[in-house]
Amino acid sequence: MAEPVSEATSEEFLGKKSTEVPGLENPKQKQPRRRRRRRRRCADSFATYFPRVLKCVHQGLSLSQETVSVMDSFVKDIFERIADEASRLVRNTRRTTLTSDEIQTAVRLLLPGELGKHALFEATKAMILHISCK
Repeated sequence: MAEPVSEATSEEFLGKKSTEVPGLENPKQKQPRRRRRRRRRCADSFATYFPRVLKCVHQGLSLSQETVSVMDSFVKDIFERIADEASRLVRNTRRTTLTSDEIQTAVRLLLPGELGKHALFEATKAMILHISCK
C-alpha cells in the first residue's frame, strides 16, 4: 500500500518554524501601521499670535473667533501691501536685495502721518529687544 504523501515544505525538512502571522496571506507582508493623525495647520494665519500678544498687553481679556478672523485678514492685507510696495521700491532702485530700509519706506508711504511713525518706532523697539535676547 502506498502511504499518503504529505505536502511538507522545505522549511519543515530543515527544521525551521513557520513565521506566519494570523490574518495575513503572505508571511512576508508587513503588518499595517497605525497612522498618526496630523493636525491640519493653516500655513498663512496669524491667528495663534493674537491671544499671546493680548495676554502680554491685557491679562484676562479674550477675543472671539470673529474678531480673530477680522484681525487675521487685516494683518494679511497690510502685510501684502507693505511687501508689494517694498518690492516696487527695490525694482525702481534696480537692486536685488530687499532690506529694512525699503520696508521702512513702504510703511511710511502706506500708513498716514503719526500711525506710520508710531509703527516704525514700535518695530525698531521690537527688533532691539529681539536682538538683545539672543
